[in-house]
Amino acid sequence: MASDHFGLIKFLTLVMATSVSASEEAKALLIWKSSFKNQTLTSPLSSWTNTNTNSLCTSWFGVSCNSQGSIVRLNLTDIRIETDLRNFRFPSLSNLTFLDLSINNLSGPFPPQFEQLSKLNYLDMSRNNITGPIPSTIGNLKDLRFLNLQQNSLTGFIPPELGDLVSMVDLRLNQNKLTGPIPDSFGNLTNLEFLYLRRNNLSGQIPPSIANPLKLQVMQLDTNNFTGFLPEGICGGGKLQNLTLRGNRLHGPIPKSLRECKSLFRVRFEGNGFTGDISNVFGVYPHLNYIDLSHNKFHGEISGNWGESRKLGALIFSDNQITGTIPQEIWNMTQLNQLDLSSNNITGELPEDIRNLKRLVKLQLNGNQLSGRLPSGLGSLTDLDYLDLSSNRFSSEIPISLAFLSSLHHMNMSRNTLYEAIPIELTKLGQLSVLDLSENQLDGIIPSQISFLQSLEILDLSYNNLAGLIPTSFKEMHALRNVNISHNNLEGPVPHSLVFQNAPEETLEGNKRLCGNNIKQGLKPCSSSYFGNKRSSKVVVLSVLIPIVGVILICIRVATYLQRRKRLFREPTDSETGPRMFISKFPAKLSYDEIINATENFDAKYLTGAGGSGTVYKAKVQSMVLAVKKLHETMDDERATFMVQHGFLNEINTLAKIRHRNMVKLLGYCSHSLHSFLVYQYIEKGSLRKALAEDEVAKRLDWEKRINIVKGVAHAISYIHHDHSPPIVHCDISSGNILLDKDYEPKVSDFGSAKLLKKDASNWSVLGGTYGYMAPELAYSVNVTEKCDVYSFGVLTLEVIRGTHPSHLLSNEKIQLIDIQDSRLPSPSVHIKDQMSRIIEIAVSCLHIDPQSRPTMLQVSNTLL
Repeated sequence: MASDHFGLIKFLTLVMATSVSASEEAKALLIWKSSFKNQTLTSPLSSWTNTNTNSLCTSWFGVSCNSQGSIVRLNLTDIRIETDLRNFRFPSLSNLTFLDLSINNLSGPFPPQFEQLSKLNYLDMSRNNITGPIPSTIGNLKDLRFLNLQQNSLTGFIPPELGDLVSMVDLRLNQNKLTGPIPDSFGNLTNLEFLYLRRNNLSGQIPPSIANPLKLQVMQLDTNNFTGFLPEGICGGGKLQNLTLRGNRLHGPIPKSLRECKSLFRVRFEGNGFTGDISNVFGVYPHLNYIDLSHNKFHGEISGNWGESRKLGALIFSDNQITGTIPQEIWNMTQLNQLDLSSNNITGELPEDIRNLKRLVKLQLNGNQLSGRLPSGLGSLTDLDYLDLSSNRFSSEIPISLAFLSSLHHMNMSRNTLYEAIPIELTKLGQLSVLDLSENQLDGIIPSQISFLQSLEILDLSYNNLAGLIPTSFKEMHALRNVNISHNNLEGPVPHSLVFQNAPEETLEGNKRLCGNNIKQGLKPCSSSYFGNKRSSKVVVLSVLIPIVGVILICIRVATYLQRRKRLFREPTDSETGPRMFISKFPAKLSYDEIINATENFDAKYLTGAGGSGTVYKAKVQSMVLAVKKLHETMDDERATFMVQHGFLNEINTLAKIRHRNMVKLLGYCSHSLHSFLVYQYIEKGSLRKALAEDEVAKRLDWEKRINIVKGVAHAISYIHHDHSPPIVHCDISSGNILLDKDYEPKVSDFGSAKLLKKDASNWSVLGGTYGYMAPELAYSVNVTEKCDVYSFGVLTLEVIRGTHPSHLLSNEKIQLIDIQDSRLPSPSVHIKDQMSRIIEIAVSCLHIDPQSRPTMLQVSNTLL
């Protein structure tokens, strides 16, 4: 009986002690909260009040307790706390094992009192503005396994006491202002797996003891001032995957342990002074994905052993002292997306096998001694975005196969010995923004079709043998901002386009027969009789005949080339009673009959959807899955016929001029007497409307995906409104015209109703939008503006959040998230709610009855960034 009595007393004592402890913890948090500068009734910490301290474990945001009711976890990441840690009551929260205060606006020094949280094993204070030194007392937290102080303003030395944290697994001190050496005591951190010290002002040698943690997987020491050699045993444990040392002053040889480090995945050594024979200081790395050895002092030849690192995606050896030829094994590394061997002394020729590097996005071989012909296989690198072959000894014509590089933005072939005319085929590179062909031996004329390069910003044709007139079509190149045609044999008037009128004298000099009225350019005035006398007549005749003959000759070259290779163009068969069909980017022939057969003459069973200007079918041709949009055929009169054909051509012309990751890609088209259709890359998930209509699919469209859809569509519309000249109005933004790829990334489609807003043209248009998305002003006017798309975007945004069309809500000036959120999804987190509430506010502003009161899509896009 006495024993039972004693047990009861012990239990009541424990309950009272726990109650007091919980009360003290609640009081400590409320005292700290009182120092916050920006808390409101809607902030996450509004749940922290004096009235509910007894339920802090269940109702207080970010608080978790143990079974005794004491706080052990405090997670306040990314809730915009603005304060310091002076009022943080460390003794009252001594049971904490987890503390996350990251991504806030904490300021002031790092308190030494953190040592009083002796049970802490996780501490994250990253992405704040904490200043001053790291206190040495942090070394007393013996249970600490994760410490993240990155992206603050910490100063001073790294305290050696951090080496006492023997349980440490993940240590992140990067992106601060720390100075001094890495403490030798770090060798005691035998459980360390992740070490981030990058982007500080650390100096001295990397201590040999850094090799002691045999479990180390990631070591990022880049962008500091480290000197000396790399420690010999730096990969002693054989588990190192990520080693980043770029931007230091390290030198000397590569340790043998790295040659045998099979676990390496990512290596960045650029910007140091490492030395050694590159042919034998590195080994074979079966998991290596990225290596950058640029801006060092390696010498010797590239080893064929690199071909055995079969997962390598980026091989960057630029700016060293490498000699010899590029080994054949490099051209079989099919996973490569970046190859940079620039600024070395590499010799030899480029083989046709370069065509094997299908995934290559960036190719930089400039600044070497490569010679011979440019291989036509370059045209097979259809994902190429950046091509630099400048400053070599190539001697050939420019391959017309380069016309197939439809993704190319940057092409530099300057300072070689390229000859013959500039291929007209290059003018098909619609995404090209930089073209440098200077310092070669190119002749012929500047093709007038150069105006097709509507994205071109920089053009350098200087120091060649080009002749004839400067094409007047330059005035159509609105993106062009820098042009250099100096030191050629050009003649006649300088065009009146802005880029030429603002061009400095040195970009035109060396063309003796150029004339113009800009005194600052040092040109003689153009004579009024320039084209009037006999000599001028000959010039005019020649300037007409030369392009015609040139085009004929080039056509012959194209035909010959296409007969020898798999072709992208094909004449119709006898059964194809209409104009030819064009399919881009396919390495095989594709005919009208194949499309018809694949859809069984557009049978309904292949139908996947319908847009404002046509119906969409799924077609599988030669193992490729395509989306074929067939224009509506029902025509009541000639006017209907004209409108359908106009929509067809309008969509082709519009899509040919735009590029954006959230726009559907046009692959080709067919204009035929029986059918007119567009061919697109097939977008796997179909339309957004279909996805929202099917419960199971809609549930997979979680809140984050839906937010991403809204953002992607906004960025795409902003692009066609504000980054395209002239602006384009889509005219039919609806959930049926938003397609979702395999990653649920949105793709805006169906430009059949698109309107180019030219300053000198009427914006009155026949409407082709979708009911329920069209702006109200279109009920009494057909004056199409960008604000029509803004309204449609507002409707679409509410539909994405609600899951169905928001018809009855469109006139509401205030809409709350709780009233429209899709009930098929769980309630969003606080962070997601904040984003969605902001998105709803934007959507409502887009629905304003007055078009001028709606925001622009640029404003919407920038707000959603």
